[in-house]
Amino acid sequence: MKIVVVGAIAGGSTVAAQIRRTLPDASITLIGSDSKIGYGSCGMPFVIGGLIEDKEKIGGPNPERFSETRNIRTLVKHQVTSINRKAKTVEVRNLETDETFQASYDKLILSTGCRSRVPSLKRLDDLPFFTLKSYADMEEIVRYLDTEKPQSCAVVGGGFIGIELVENFIHRGIQTVLILRGNRVMSSMDKEITDVLYDEMKANGVDFYFNDEIERIEGNRLMMKNGVAINTDFLVASIGVIPNTSLAIEAGLTIGVTDGVVVNEYMQTDDPAIYAIGDIAEWQDWVTGKPKRVQLAWHAHRQAFIVSSHLAGRPVKVNPFLGTTITKLFSLTAGMIGLSEQNLRVEGFDFDTVTHEGRTNAGYYPDHGTILIRVHFDRKSRQILGAQAVGTKGVDKRLDILVTAMMGNMTVDDLAALELSYSPPYSSPKDPINMVGYKAKLK
Repeated sequence: MKIVVVGAIAGGSTVAAQIRRTLPDASITLIGSDSKIGYGSCGMPFVIGGLIEDKEKIGGPNPERFSETRNIRTLVKHQVTSINRKAKTVEVRNLETDETFQASYDKLILSTGCRSRVPSLKRLDDLPFFTLKSYADMEEIVRYLDTEKPQSCAVVGGGFIGIELVENFIHRGIQTVLILRGNRVMSSMDKEITDVLYDEMKANGVDFYFNDEIERIEGNRLMMKNGVAINTDFLVASIGVIPNTSLAIEAGLTIGVTDGVVVNEYMQTDDPAIYAIGDIAEWQDWVTGKPKRVQLAWHAHRQAFIVSSHLAGRPVKVNPFLGTTITKLFSLTAGMIGLSEQNLRVEGFDFDTVTHEGRTNAGYYPDHGTILIRVHFDRKSRQILGAQAVGTKGVDKRLDILVTAMMGNMTVDDLAALELSYSPPYSSPKDPINMVGYKAKLK
């Protein structure tokens, strides 16, 4: 079987390696436009901030060694420019020599990822401007910071990547402002959670411009819509991404309402010979059943397993997406699963919410932390619809318990009976998760 994988970062390199394990005799070609493959893009903000001192630690496997040890033809700095579904071929262009050639396939896997959305601003070239999506983007930012030694920056966009960049610029001693069209950071989360994040950022020296946006740029001055002028050495935009679906569109594959490539439970497109995984794949939301697209590494890796299993004749269906996500912000950790309060209202759910705020472990233990948990549940079925948490320690543990509870179809009341591990350094006799269950019984 001839298999061609387009895109060589998280999903592409992983699916190629997993197919080699399940189909040892297959002919596999992995094609990527970057010079690197399988790099840890989630670690890029921490390289920028200097927390990870050696960028090569997230640089992924050496392409030549990857090719040799796994017997996978690996083409870096190459781009697939078109798909001929009838002939089952792709046209490939060498980005260094501009030469083109065709590669045939029996099965084709698209893992083309996303590109950063760039704001439409007058005179954007007046000052250094960056986005962060690729390893090359990261290198460009680090090179600028190391050589130019800027003192100030402005970040547009307060989502997960935006706030991680803000923290890491502050870590490098750069005066940082965050510009948002809305009235709070991390608007995908509940206000009770984002209020805590705002206070943490403010305490660490971040300046904010809410309900505002850049109207134009004059030299190193950002002229804001509300009349303020902000002086800055450089500008970074983190305002979302656009899925790279042009190949799929030109090949006539179905694009869904999320602008992703529509797939079935085995990650197949409407052409059974073509699969789509990662950022571009549109499947279903766990809670609503509606179309959903998730741009997270866990999903790309899981989908790689789904595809390799299907190709090997041992099919496993992909679950609907919960969208579990987590982030570090200075001394805090914050994360969420499922739907937020705002999402649930928009979807018309009849739901209630349990909020628990307390210690993560025994208060008499020297290293104890605090946590705020919010769990949304259906009033009738008592099924958990979504959860969020923020705190100084143990947030990941509690969110992972709640993910397991949701996937196991447990009710919010069942949380009280969970026999969770306890010792003073780690928890309390009644864990915060147990407390959510006890409080739910009163609602």
